[in-house]
Amino acid sequence: MSGILNIGTRALLANQAALQTIGNNIANVNTPGYSRQSVVLQNVAGQFAGNGYYGKGVEITTVQRNHSEFLTRQASLSSSVAASDSKRLEQLKQLEDIFQGGPNGLGAAVGDMLNSFADVANAPTDLTARTVVLTRAGETAARIRAASSSLADLKQGVSLALEGSVSAVNSLAQQIASVNEEIARAQGTGQTPNDLLDRRDQLIREVNKYVQTTSIAADDGTVGLFLANSHPLVLGTTVSQLVLVSDDFSDPSMTKLAIQRSGQTTVLEEATLGGGEMAGLLRFQNSDLVEAGNLLGRMALAIGGAINEQHRLGVDLNGNAGGNLFNLGSIPVGLAAASNTGTATIAVSVQSSPVSGTTSFSASNYEVSFTSGTAGNIVRLSDGAVTAFDLAVTTPAQVDGLDIQISSGGAAAGDRFLLKPFSTVSGSIATAFSSPRSLAMASPVATSAGAGNTGDGAVASLAARSNPAPAAVTLTFIGPGTFTRSDTGAATYTYTPGQAIEYDLTPPATTGWSLVMSGNPQAGDTFTVQANAYPTLNAGNAETIMSLRDVAMFDGAALTDGYSGLMAQVGVRVQSADFAANISKSIADNIEADRTAVSGVNLDEEAAKLLQFQQSYQAAAKMLQISQSIFDTLLQGMGR
Repeated sequence: MSGILNIGTRALLANQAALQTIGNNIANVNTPGYSRQSVVLQNVAGQFAGNGYYGKGVEITTVQRNHSEFLTRQASLSSSVAASDSKRLEQLKQLEDIFQGGPNGLGAAVGDMLNSFADVANAPTDLTARTVVLTRAGETAARIRAASSSLADLKQGVSLALEGSVSAVNSLAQQIASVNEEIARAQGTGQTPNDLLDRRDQLIREVNKYVQTTSIAADDGTVGLFLANSHPLVLGTTVSQLVLVSDDFSDPSMTKLAIQRSGQTTVLEEATLGGGEMAGLLRFQNSDLVEAGNLLGRMALAIGGAINEQHRLGVDLNGNAGGNLFNLGSIPVGLAAASNTGTATIAVSVQSSPVSGTTSFSASNYEVSFTSGTAGNIVRLSDGAVTAFDLAVTTPAQVDGLDIQISSGGAAAGDRFLLKPFSTVSGSIATAFSSPRSLAMASPVATSAGAGNTGDGAVASLAARSNPAPAAVTLTFIGPGTFTRSDTGAATYTYTPGQAIEYDLTPPATTGWSLVMSGNPQAGDTFTVQANAYPTLNAGNAETIMSLRDVAMFDGAALTDGYSGLMAQVGVRVQSADFAANISKSIADNIEADRTAVSGVNLDEEAAKLLQFQQSYQAAAKMLQISQSIFDTLLQGMGR
């Protein structure tokens, strides 16, 4: 009699537990990180009764957590990569918004400025036309400064986001350590603490949203989390702290992620971080944002420098030699590495000899490393190109239109310096004066043809190479293809139509003037190059500045194409990041779907199980009812 009662009681309790577990699944269908649970049942060993073994019912073994360690780990890692790509794409789109095209873009401002010189060329004494030039120049400078300010704001936003992410990871790591401690204690019961394990897995997923980790389980049930391949963030109940530090050169625009453990601070290399929002932010800040700043700075320094150089070769309405049209600020000195033992200061300037460096700039930072007190290598960080130098042989060292030299102190072998030639120019560019009369639009030199010339020779162009002009020089043709110069006596020179005749006889020509003629002068024809006697009526320098539009300045592209090249490079990065983000998101979604198929709660399935175990519960209750009825009948029979 007790057998059927015990079987019914066990069945009732087992089905009650199953219904409770199913109800818990349904209640947590929308709980992040929850893994579906199920009651594991097994039959109680039967009892031998001579004619066979009679079953004794059912018992509950455990409440099982439906979970795949492999899929959980893969889902966490893939979501970490997706978070990195998505965060970088988000920042790149903001960067793309800074460099807009159209009539309000920086490229249009540069074009309008250069085109405005045409009106001065047509009317050299028109102060209104000169005022328009100054206005256009001011607008160009203002738009460059505005773009630089927007980059600085974006940089500040990234820095704040990184600080917030570091705080979040440190908090999550502390929570994981606390859960580790609870799990280790619960392991002593002999049963798996399902809810604690779900909570820890969810915390690990949240950590991986910020920075990719590797998890390794310990024998006591705790889990260790490691960053950058081998650096422990959590070991059991011990937590390390993440911090943000500067790089070796204390560059304010660069940030490194470091981990503090046992009083030691270890910098984590960006390439080893893998995924996570912080990896995406660091890559954007230390690579994308740096390149954008260098592209903008190069544009400001190249355009401003080229126009300044040409403007200094002109004469204003007051008869004075021109000065700078733009204030560009000085290029900052090199940043010394913390490990340097020497006292050297590295100065950087725009190359001026043998030719101007404004057309040779590369949008990059540079690292100078000394192998001795004077020699070493200059590495262009954008592509790793190396230029060797020895200041004891050639000073200054020259690379990509820049002059590099030791301005004070002395270098030691092993010293390193970071050069950022374009980092401050875009934020400081401005027009140098406001008076339209100060625009040096006249050329300091002019030509005059002899009154008795009989040939068809004519001046095609005349460009000044220095200011003020040198003493007058008369070219006297002694035949259709030869001439003499008044400054060199009887020496003869060959004339070729369209080929420049330089004041400097030894290249490279850097002083005096450059004359290009067309046609065929005859014997006795003369042409004199002399100081311009009527600067107020001349606009030769305005025409030369206007012609800068077509000068190959930005990686072989014309000056007016510089901004479109900048936009193209930013756009390529955005497209690449967009492609990577779509791919990584697709992979993460697929793996998460596989994980959810194992661990997630399906309401239809749970509803079916609810009916199943409800019926089992009702049948067990009926079993107890029948057992009671039999027992009552037996008692009544014995009472008679």
